[in-house]
Amino acid sequence: MQEVVQKYYGETLSGSHDLQTNACCTDTGLPEYIKPLLVKVHDEVLSRYYGCGLVLPEQLAGLTILDLGCGAGRDVYLLSQLVGEKGKVIGVDMTEEQLAIARKHEKFHQKAFGYRRGNVQFMHGYIEQLDELDLADASIDIIVSNCVINLAMDKAAVLREVYRVLKPGGELYFSDVYSDRRIPKALVNDPVLYGECLSGALYWNDFVPLARAQGFIDPRLVTDRPITIDNPQLQDKTGNIRFYSATYRLFKLPELELACEDHGQAVVYRGTVPHHPHAFVLDKHHFIETGKYFAVCGNTWRMLHDTRFAEHFDFYGNFDRHYGIFPGCGMGIPFDDNSPVESRGGCC
Repeated sequence: MQEVVQKYYGETLSGSHDLQTNACCTDTGLPEYIKPLLVKVHDEVLSRYYGCGLVLPEQLAGLTILDLGCGAGRDVYLLSQLVGEKGKVIGVDMTEEQLAIARKHEKFHQKAFGYRRGNVQFMHGYIEQLDELDLADASIDIIVSNCVINLAMDKAAVLREVYRVLKPGGELYFSDVYSDRRIPKALVNDPVLYGECLSGALYWNDFVPLARAQGFIDPRLVTDRPITIDNPQLQDKTGNIRFYSATYRLFKLPELELACEDHGQAVVYRGTVPHHPHAFVLDKHHFIETGKYFAVCGNTWRMLHDTRFAEHFDFYGNFDRHYGIFPGCGMGIPFDDNSPVESRGGCC
């Protein structure tokens, strides 16, 4: 299947216009500060973009970022501008044809960005085998990936390697395709469906246990949208299976708890993350307005306090007390609590 994917992206597709879904229509609602950065990216690189989301998290200046499945380098060159000349972006891909385009335009982008030296590096390799690329343990601040992990046959190996190379408090911020049910084996083996990022998609309810097993205890959904299939033949093959593009952020924080636990904590956002003066969006359920006292669970507190975001928040509370499941997290005590008070007892 690796050979099938390499051929599909190296030979079959000549550009994003050849794709048969709306998965890579990700520039709708593009943040205003990203648009002038995108204009500086070479047209040939833009034409070979196959992503399904925006993998541009906040607070990137000076960091080292790894892009898994970087393709022709669109996201690498966007991130290159966001990390600045003191940062570094490493792109890994298994398709030489894609990497050739990315490398061809390194000098073009260095000049366009006004850098005295380049801050990008492209490596040929497999995202399941980062150890073979001499990427050291705890050496990367942030790892991104845009519609690529679904193409990996061993997704657990990808997440395991990601966890290994991330620094403590580091983050995997990635967009990918998910399905509303498990994909039948016959469809998984279909080369076109696999190349189109459909039949390799994870069933959404298998993703969280997989991530937790590799050390990412509390995956956070950032954005999601449905994917439509434009080809009637592919529609006929997939039937009633629904597909979604979703962006998740996973922090390397071993202290996280399996559930959102209430320790009486809160944060106040200072409004100081670049390009986000009015609010900070941690994920789909955490819109934290500037200057407003915001109650959080213990996991959210750690995601802000033990990461690169700490300097942008004031923190209140600690872990000395526990008040049960955090209100509104979708979980609750499973036991029937409707019996009369006087009838309750330890041996009833």
